[in-house]
Amino acid sequence: MSEARELICRPPRGRALQYLGALGVAGTVAAVVRGLSGTLDLWVCGGLLSAVVGAVSLHTAALRLVADEYGVHTRTLLRRRSVPWRDIADLQVCLRYASSSYGPQFRIGLVPREGRARLLPLPRGWAPDHSDFDERVGVLRALHRRHGSPDSDHVPVVSARAAGRGRAGSLGLCALLLAGAGVAAWFVPAAEAGEQAWKAAAPCRVTAPQERRDDCLTHEPAVVSRTVAARTKRQSWLYLADGRPLERVAVSREAAQRFVPGDRVELTFWHGEVREVVGERHVWREHVPAAGELAVIAAVLALGAGYPGARVLLGVRGRRLPRDEVLPSALPFAVALAGTGLWLLPLCRLHPTTLLTSPAAVTWAAAGSAGTLALFAWAWRRTRVLPPGEVAADGGTADGGTDVFLAARFLEYTDYNPYGFGTHVVLGDGPPSVVPHPGPGRFAARRIPAERFALTGLRRVRGGDGDTVSGSWHVAEFDDGGRPVRLAAEPGDLARIVGALGTAGASTGGAQAADTSEAQAAGASGARLPESPAPRAAHGPTG
Repeated sequence: MSEARELICRPPRGRALQYLGALGVAGTVAAVVRGLSGTLDLWVCGGLLSAVVGAVSLHTAALRLVADEYGVHTRTLLRRRSVPWRDIADLQVCLRYASSSYGPQFRIGLVPREGRARLLPLPRGWAPDHSDFDERVGVLRALHRRHGSPDSDHVPVVSARAAGRGRAGSLGLCALLLAGAGVAAWFVPAAEAGEQAWKAAAPCRVTAPQERRDDCLTHEPAVVSRTVAARTKRQSWLYLADGRPLERVAVSREAAQRFVPGDRVELTFWHGEVREVVGERHVWREHVPAAGELAVIAAVLALGAGYPGARVLLGVRGRRLPRDEVLPSALPFAVALAGTGLWLLPLCRLHPTTLLTSPAAVTWAAAGSAGTLALFAWAWRRTRVLPPGEVAADGGTADGGTDVFLAARFLEYTDYNPYGFGTHVVLGDGPPSVVPHPGPGRFAARRIPAERFALTGLRRVRGGDGDTVSGSWHVAEFDDGGRPVRLAAEPGDLARIVGALGTAGASTGGAQAADTSEAQAAGASGARLPESPAPRAAHGPTG
């Protein structure tokens, strides 16, 4: 298939999509006719719905992709585009909706030599079975190598964590949260002034003029005629007898349940609004957001903006990385933001408007800022991009030759890692082995055939390595008797494992060479080798 002269991709179930498109056109016509005649009923709604379905179906049915010796030609419902091979720098696989319950969607991205990368409309693949998609990617890569000059020698896989993924979404979310924090902070002084005015308000004098009664408290008697306690999020009400001094008062659901018809209550008015309803059974007070609450909301929004901001920062920091390499996780910055919230939120609650005037608040903020700087320095160090091969092994095995368990994963299914069950590699008292637990003991251990391993390269994690591999890990590529395998671990642990595999492979290879020489010498002298005992039945994986 890779020797094909061209590749033609059409959407699956094209005939069904055409029928849906025709149905959408018919529904649109019917909706327009009934709408112009002045009849608005369910047929119009159905016609509009079929119009939307038809538009989507027609757009999908019109998709085409043709790749030949001249380049890549795409067609959509409204546009045609052709790109020659000489203008294509590379082809990459993009993983979209990686967090969806349906699995990731695979798309092909076209990287031009000038301009931004864009997604091709076809082909598309979905996990877990995307063999047809992989086959078409292979054909496109073969055509590109034959008629162009790709920049990479492998298929770059750009996941949501990769350096080549756009950060516009994180940047927009950060800006939106910061704008919300600014709006909340803008209302803090007004809320503080209103709160102080409410606390200082006194009952109105009898001789006070009407225009000055808004700043004082007015008390009016009333009788509850009936109550409405909403069961959902709808508003609950107290209805007053004879509509005096007003027809109804909006209260909480609990207050509507506590008051009963016939209760005599006293309403407290301030600035023309009911602020309190006092009765023998219950007292209701309207909740007005205090300045401290608004300051806490502003601080929470600002801290929330820090996480997408950290993702943008990591993207800028790794802009020189290959586009398929995975960036370090932003979780260390999330820890720093959480630590900042531990001192910032109580400070905002207690000192919303006196952060710079209160000595206690200034001391509190200075001590907290020092801790925040330390946390962010730690997060910055934890998210460094370490070049592969420059990290030394983190010490040797434990004293007395005891086993040491290191978190590591083989990314291929092999005889020593069936179905990817291994989560750790154990070194020390015994050969290097794969185990599905962090120890202690070598239960369910599978020995790694180090004598077959030949190290072919060290690199950082790529998008094609899967989402189970941390972005801070490194990957060692081995040749396992002609089969490529990948081992992922922390840089220091990986160097330690690679060194142990090299030592074990050399010792095993030397022992095998000595056994071979002994056998050849015995055969030349006519001596008979002792027969090996019959193999025992295996009852499970052994070390």
